[in-house]
Amino acid sequence: QRESTQKKTFTSWINSVLAKHTPPSVISDLYTDIQKGHLLLDLLEVLSGQHLPREKGFNTFQCRSNIENALTFLKSRSIEELARTLACTYNQPSLDCSSAVDSSPKASRSAKKSAKIKERWKISATKALLLWAKEQCSLHGSISVTDFKSSWRSGLPFLAIIYALRPGLVDIEKAKTRTNKENLKEAFRIAELELNIPRLLEPEDVDVMNPDEKSIMTYVAQFLQYSRNLPVSEEDMQGKVRDTVSWLTAQGKKLEKLLIDSESETYYQKYKEMMSFMEAFNQEKKAFLPVLSSKASVAELSEDQQQMREEWHKLVSQINEWKIKLDQMLPPPLDGIEAWLQEVEHLQADDLPDLQDPFKAMSLFREIIVIFKGLMDCFDSHLDTLQSFKNEDEKNMPLVLPEKLEEMKRRLFSNIQFTNSDTFLEYHCGLCSAITNEVMLKLNIWNMKYGTKESVESLLEDW
Repeated sequence: QRESTQKKTFTSWINSVLAKHTPPSVISDLYTDIQKGHLLLDLLEVLSGQHLPREKGFNTFQCRSNIENALTFLKSRSIEELARTLACTYNQPSLDCSSAVDSSPKASRSAKKSAKIKERWKISATKALLLWAKEQCSLHGSISVTDFKSSWRSGLPFLAIIYALRPGLVDIEKAKTRTNKENLKEAFRIAELELNIPRLLEPEDVDVMNPDEKSIMTYVAQFLQYSRNLPVSEEDMQGKVRDTVSWLTAQGKKLEKLLIDSESETYYQKYKEMMSFMEAFNQEKKAFLPVLSSKASVAELSEDQQQMREEWHKLVSQINEWKIKLDQMLPPPLDGIEAWLQEVEHLQADDLPDLQDPFKAMSLFREIIVIFKGLMDCFDSHLDTLQSFKNEDEKNMPLVLPEKLEEMKRRLFSNIQFTNSDTFLEYHCGLCSAITNEVMLKLNIWNMKYGTKESVESLLEDW
């Protein structure tokens, strides 16, 4: 039943997008039609507004080429932008200043190559979407949302979100007197007719003991997208930009004062104050995110918007520099482990080399494999050191906040240990691919008869 609901939901959503394609297209069977690649490219073209390269035929190799084109596009842009949009919208207190401010995810290699977005300090897109839904329902204290399952069964959360977006469309008090199915039917009807949100679900899909989480998330995400597209008058936007500039300037001054005041304090106290600053910063930032994430291009920026962008980048730099200095101030042997962690994470985050010369690619892959293996040879010793670290000085005072130690352990296990084999596999896969490309080059030039022993010996020597 759950698989059937998911298939129906995702098919409806995809078809609602494909209807906007020129020419329009439609999916009949989600599992088989997507495999051809053409409809997947149609979907991405509508979502991105870009024209994507494609093969016109439908044989196995052409379909595979189209799938690869789609995955390449997703890897380079779409998936990361979606995760960045959701995760940046509702950041929790974080010590990854770059991800807290400029929302640049420090994804591991496996995330980039397999679309597994593993951002070290960001909350997941699921939790971000849930927090957004909670905020929309917060106007009505009796409507509680704790998950994407049974919380939505009554239909009231859907109506509460519609009320938050368009207050005149919904009577919440009247809805509280109706049945679940009546509220669900009304919510889906209003969303489709008034908000132009496609009807991805039916009341019987949600009013069950354990509704499908992914299907509900997919539908709720349409409301989030609608909220981001609501028009804002130019006068209102200018006022919000000026308010944002003032807030950013105040944050910068607050940070400068904090750095001066904590200059002579211990690492423990500096880190604690950094956590307090970031917690307050992330909480206050929520109100300014719609302005900070506006899509205006550089050419369209007003003077106030340009100033806002400059203040934003200035604050980003200040926070990142602060974090770097704190990492360098860790007491030994933690400072060495932190440097090792950053080196491994940096190596994992780099894209695989894509060189046209297969011979150079082979050499580079061999070099990367040696470097990575050398780093991973230190894993066990760093793990033992971290687990046995005595976190107190001669006065029995803590040297490092427990949160920092837990963060380092989490990075060691989740970002490195569990992705170690995947990373090695990708390196060796890249090496094999480079060797294969070199072989193909050789085969392509061996397209004539070699009638003498010398010419054959020369060819084999080249091989």
